[in-house]
Amino acid sequence: MSAEATARNVLAGHPIVDGHNDLPFELRELVGYDLDAFDVTQRQSRTHTDLVRLAEGGVGAQFWSVFVPAGWAGERAVTATLEQVDVVRRMAERYGDRMVLATTESQVRRAWRDGKFASLMGAEGGHSIDNSLAVLRTLGALGVRYLTLTHNDNVPWADSATDEPVLGGLNDFGREVVAELNRLGMLVDLSHVSADTMRDALAATRAPVIFSHSSARAVCDHPRNVPDDVLASLAANGGVCMVTFVPAFVSEECRAFDAEVTALMLERGESPRDWKARMAAMAAYSESHQRPRATISQVADHVEHVRAVAGVGHVGIGGDYDGCDELPVGLEDVSRYPALIAELIERKWSSDELARLTGENVLRVLGEAERLAH
Repeated sequence: MSAEATARNVLAGHPIVDGHNDLPFELRELVGYDLDAFDVTQRQSRTHTDLVRLAEGGVGAQFWSVFVPAGWAGERAVTATLEQVDVVRRMAERYGDRMVLATTESQVRRAWRDGKFASLMGAEGGHSIDNSLAVLRTLGALGVRYLTLTHNDNVPWADSATDEPVLGGLNDFGREVVAELNRLGMLVDLSHVSADTMRDALAATRAPVIFSHSSARAVCDHPRNVPDDVLASLAANGGVCMVTFVPAFVSEECRAFDAEVTALMLERGESPRDWKARMAAMAAYSESHQRPRATISQVADHVEHVRAVAGVGHVGIGGDYDGCDELPVGLEDVSRYPALIAELIERKWSSDELARLTGENVLRVLGEAERLAH
């Protein structure tokens, strides 16, 4: 039996629980949330994601990102985040014969017993709560199960990995946010935050944390990745680093190319943290410069590094499909997770290790956060 056939057998028993997918924002951009104009039950050409390819990829549960750009501050951010929550909930209702909204570990496992796909939600960026614990509580009540403390820009209470540091981590209100997330049973997501914010949040939290879509900084020196000292602390915390597929976070060559685009944007007075502007600049620069490609092997290197430093109980997968314009060769859409599992099988990962990676680790964290809240 080939490694990929073996991988599909592994995923049949232990489906992928992916930490981050930006399809909801693509639905906003492409069709204005019109689910008649974009049927997620059919194979689509405009996105990385649909239910057909999720099934082909062995994905059993997805944290959908209810993301809005960091520049949409204040009430606009709250409104737009609620619209993102609404479309995920409408998808689950519309396609209730094959998918279900889940907020707990037990609900994910029940969905699988019923032969259904589990939809979870994570809010990507503290700007979505507009400095309000009441808004955070409301998002939790609507089913959002994690909050990424920042996106690409700082928030008044936490420093981002890709902005100039102001606080040196979290301030007192930031620690209140962490405490409230713990109380609500929502996960603290440390992707996008500065290394000092990571350390402050780990010191403040009583529950395991996640990195919903980050890789290892020792393998690729991008500020969006996790330093080894933080990875090492996950063992004591019980958290999970969900390795992402974003090429600039995976490959040093791709990171260098990305840095060239950043420099050009700064010369033109554009903000590199503006995602849509960055994608346009990347496309334009790629027309005259050969763009390097990341590989499955490089993604596997990150997975193995997280396992080596944090332990096999603290690694997961957060692809970031539909959140970037290009993916590593062989991981072009959500149907391709078996290729990564096959690479790890070739590297002698055991069935138990693969089960932890694909979903058991993050489901454990979700369950522990819920039990702590109770």
